[in-house]
Amino acid sequence: MLNWALTFLLVAVVAGALGLTGVAGTAAGIAKVLFFIAIGLFLVTLIGGLMVGGSVSKRLSSKTHHDDTHLTHR
Repeated sequence: MLNWALTFLLVAVVAGALGLTGVAGTAAGIAKVLFFIAIGLFLVTLIGGLMVGGSVSKRLSSKTHHDDTHLTHR
């Protein structure tokens, strides 16, 4: 999604340099919307990962450790 935002930003810059202000404004608006959607999805994923990661680490630390004698060299 961020790639699309950067693509539309590039289109906006090129269109602005060529004097196509309508195209530049539209492309910049689309890039802005896509950027904020990407940031929102990133934050949702980050918060979800932190919440799930905390519960997984608590579960792993509460389990008893098994004897790893089968891993030793004889």
